[in-house]
Amino acid sequence: MATNDFNCSTSAKISAAEAMKKISDVPAWWGISFTGSAEKQGDQFVVKMGGESFFNFTVTELIPGKRTVWLVTDCNMPWYSDKKEWAGTRLIFDLAENGDGLTALTFTHEGLTPDVECYKDCEPGWTHWIKTSLFSYLTTGKGVFRAPTK
Repeated sequence: MATNDFNCSTSAKISAAEAMKKISDVPAWWGISFTGSAEKQGDQFVVKMGGESFFNFTVTELIPGKRTVWLVTDCNMPWYSDKKEWAGTRLIFDLAENGDGLTALTFTHEGLTPDVECYKDCEPGWTHWIKTSLFSYLTTGKGVFRAPTK
C-alpha cells in the first residue's frame, strides 16, 4: 500500500555498520542542540532548534546495519498552529549494502504527509539534512549545516 509519508534516499561508499554509527551521531549532521543518546534501542534524546522548540525521541527499533527507528514522544513546534504535529510520528532510517561497497539509505518520516501544516517547511528541511548534510557526513566526516527553515 502506497503512503504519502515523506521519504528520500541517498547512497554512499560506506559500510552499513559505519553508516548506522554515523546516523546515531545526530549533532554531527543535523544542526541542532542535542542531549541524550541515539546509539541503542531504548535510548532517549532531545533535539532543540532554538527558542521554545523541542523534540523528544526514543529509539524504538534498532537492527544493527539495517534499520533504526526514532519515535517522537513529545514536541513543541511554536511556529505552527498544531505545536505537537510531530508527536507520535516516526523517523525511519533503512540501510542496505550492495556488493560494491555502497550502502543505500532510505529515510522515511512516517506521519509527515503533505496534508500537515509543517510539510511545506519540513520537506525541504529533511531533503537538505538527509541528501546534503548526512550524505556529506557519511562521505567526508563533516555535516553541512544551514540556518533552520523557521
